[in-house]
Amino acid sequence: MRGRAPLGFRHVDPRTVTAPVTGPVGQFFSGVVLFLRGFAIYARSPGLVLLGIVPALISGALFVAAYVTLVVFVADVAEFVTPFADDWSSGVRGVVRLFAVIALLGLGGLLAVLAFTAVTLVIGDPFYEKISERVEDRFGGVPGEVEVPFWRSLRRSIGDSLRLVAVSVLVGVPLFLAGFIPVIGQVVVPVVGAAVGGWFLALELVGAPFYRRDMRLPQRREVLKANRPLALGFGTAVFLCFLIPLGAVLIMPAAVAGATLLARRTLGQPTDEG
Repeated sequence: MRGRAPLGFRHVDPRTVTAPVTGPVGQFFSGVVLFLRGFAIYARSPGLVLLGIVPALISGALFVAAYVTLVVFVADVAEFVTPFADDWSSGVRGVVRLFAVIALLGLGGLLAVLAFTAVTLVIGDPFYEKISERVEDRFGGVPGEVEVPFWRSLRRSIGDSLRLVAVSVLVGVPLFLAGFIPVIGQVVVPVVGAAVGGWFLALELVGAPFYRRDMRLPQRREVLKANRPLALGFGTAVFLCFLIPLGAVLIMPAAVAGATLLARRTLGQPTDEG
């Protein structure tokens, strides 16, 4: 895998790397457009389809089986996590446990999407690296990039992905608890969950282009923070598509292509051909 870039890329001040100033809403939709452009690049390149779909199929089968298992046993899990409701009236107990079921399924979906992305990126690292490289080359390449040994890049990817999933679990627990609050738990929490999931997806998916510039998780977090609406627009669009049955499997390569455009945009590099 390619990784080290010229010194100019190794100490990027995120305060100086910003998306075009169009306001938060405009930047959010610019992020959505970057995902759609990645999808268009992917759809026009049959070779990219073949490169990216196999790892996603393997990972997708594992996570679909895990989520189906959660659905089958979710009522039992809801009862287990609400022992305080055992002595309540049947009506109130039923409502509380219904909220618990909804919260568990929501939390499970959030964690499944993020873990799926992390595992798929690890399984398909050579494939997604190649997709990302092709997108970079199409828009001017990365000045001064050099090769990084595959195993070193894989260790970096696994370590950063584990940290992101761990943080997402810590964030997901409060969202699960908020799911018990009437109305807020069923209306506000899903929106917040999609935004949180989108943010972590953006952080995961831009890994390859940032590694190519010898920039690790803390650096890419700072760069994306400086472009938060743009990153949220991209990540939320990917997150919602991943919730569609088979969406994660089919769209994963397009998300990698779009994430490469996102990385280039946030680092001030060209994202237009020619």
